[in-house]
Amino acid sequence: MNTSEAEFLADKDAIRGAFNKFTRKAFEMLPKLDKPRILDIGCGSGVSTMELAELSNGQITALDIDNVSIDRFARKIEGAGLSGRVEAVTGSMFDMDFPEESFDVIWAEGSIQFVGFERGLLQWSKLLKPGGFLAVHDEEGDVGEKLEQISNCGYDLLGYFKLDEQTWRNEYYVPLKRLIEQRRTEEADDPSVMGLLEKEQQEADWFKQNSTRCCSVFFVMRKG
Repeated sequence: MNTSEAEFLADKDAIRGAFNKFTRKAFEMLPKLDKPRILDIGCGSGVSTMELAELSNGQITALDIDNVSIDRFARKIEGAGLSGRVEAVTGSMFDMDFPEESFDVIWAEGSIQFVGFERGLLQWSKLLKPGGFLAVHDEEGDVGEKLEQISNCGYDLLGYFKLDEQTWRNEYYVPLKRLIEQRRTEEADDPSVMGLLEKEQQEADWFKQNSTRCCSVFFVMRKG
């Protein structure tokens, strides 16, 4: 990865950081915890994980299958002096071998959709200590059905809130589009950056065509 690519991804992380206020809102639904053990599933480059580290003062294991993102996150951890509390691990959420009942909190922002909502609730429950907590940020889907699944899978709902289309548009996709346009002008002679921008443009184009589907929900629950 060259310097220009790294700078673009850092700028994109800064845009993603606007959603940390929702991470904080969800975390505030939890009772006060003393240095909890947290598993962050699908952490990406660790934008929300770094927020969790500040909020919780806990021990965090952060998992993602993408090597590039994990490598970037590992450098963030070292730069922030958090190597003693936060560990970035490359691995698949489909093949997690952590000991059962070893985490106080499981956090998953944008990852449970790949496993399936109900399947994720059931499988991840095994990794939570009795009375542990699960926070999931997922596409909206059928909220009523998901609330029923939460109950049927043995969790008590602490609360949930929605992020609507306007929030996604104003706080993520509009800034992302602006960043892409800026970088296209500045890095027109760098084919590696242009390839990266093309991939990001596809995401922005998807939103333009499917904006009414771009709503999400944060659920916070306790293992019963």
